Amino acid sequence: MKDIIILVHAFITSKLDNCNSLLSELPQYLLDKLQRVLNAAARLVSGTRKYDSITPVLMDLHWLPVKQRVSFKILLLTYKALNSIAPKYISDLLVQYRPVRALRSSGKMLLQVPSYKLKSYGSRSFSYVAPHLWNSLPDIIKHSPSLAIFKSRLKTHLFNKAFNMITLISYLYIYLCIYIFIYST
Repeated sequence: MKDIIILVHAFITSKLDNCNSLLSELPQYLLDKLQRVLNAAARLVSGTRKYDSITPVLMDLHWLPVKQRVSFKILLLTYKALNSIAPKYISDLLVQYRPVRALRSSGKMLLQVPSYKLKSYGSRSFSYVAPHLWNSLPDIIKHSPSLAIFKSRLKTHLFNKAFNMITLISYLYIYLCIYIFIYST
């Protein structure tokens, strides 16, 4: 079992995560193809059959879906850039938001979202996507004192964002089934 996990991480998830920040804002049909690769890897690791639900498997493995993996990578690079851990050329792409007068948002570590000219690729650039994602994070994550704490909080946040709605729907479905069973007899 451990050998399969090592092989999957070496040959599949490492390829999905390599330069995946370039995948931001891709059309959903292309992200779905990558998600199917990740789902197949999860089925291989867990021994799940093809037509069984993959969501509980991804939750048990603590694997983020592809879209959240991309966000994780971009936000991790943004944190590094803001804390002088990333190369200077990446840090130069991000500009701190500084209001002209004193506002409540002054201490929120917001980034300025630049405008873009290319309709097709401008919204996919790091300098545009990173501020959008960063500004949507809760303050507790943005103000993390170390990289390890930031990674942990960010993964938890993205994991909850990806799976809480599905978990809520599954609990409602179970409750509905129990309700129907009780009142149908």
